[in-house]
Amino acid sequence: MIQLPIDPTTIKGFLDPAEGEALYRAALAEAPRAPCVEIGSYCGKSTLYLGAACKAVGGTLFCIDHHRGSEENQPGWEWHDAELWDEAAGALDSLPALRRTLRAADLEESVVPVVGRSALIARHWRTPISLLFIDGGHTRAAADADYEGWTPRLMAGGVLAIHDVFPDPAKGGRPPFEIYRRALENGFAEIAAVKSLRLLRSARARLKSRTGPRPPG
Repeated sequence: MIQLPIDPTTIKGFLDPAEGEALYRAALAEAPRAPCVEIGSYCGKSTLYLGAACKAVGGTLFCIDHHRGSEENQPGWEWHDAELWDEAAGALDSLPALRRTLRAADLEESVVPVVGRSALIARHWRTPISLLFIDGGHTRAAADADYEGWTPRLMAGGVLAIHDVFPDPAKGGRPPFEIYRRALENGFAEIAAVKSLRLLRSARARLKSRTGPRPPG
């Protein structure tokens, strides 16, 4: 059993504790090599697991999110949370909740929030990373953009983690499963499957792009 600085059940989010523990152990092993990157932090449940592991080994986690919520978080959709609605902006805003999580967990020196769209940030990112966790938007365009923008940044032997991978389409949307299948086609090797989380190891295979050329770097 891992020890976390705060109780993850107090944080809004959809990560299963077993998935969180798998992320923690992966980050614990990978973070000494290079920074870790999380795509889609929401209020910080997965950030807590990854950030606590990074802190334990002197590593750094960059958590990337525009904090306006995924499709299913919008008004009228199943997972909309009115407590996160910013009336002045007329939009959802989960950034204050993430910052409260980081402060409560004493992770502000180990976790760096990067506020913006994943694809835009990826175009300007040049630092190699040791672990990539994809849990962003679940449209096909968003999932493909996360995969294509960030997997080329993984170091040789780095770990790719993908959340909400459901082989049965009746249990969840297809884009996370589809980028998981793409990763296998591109030479990633699966190392663990924990509920809807898949962990794969990079062999630095050539990326097969479906939406454009591989980013430079």
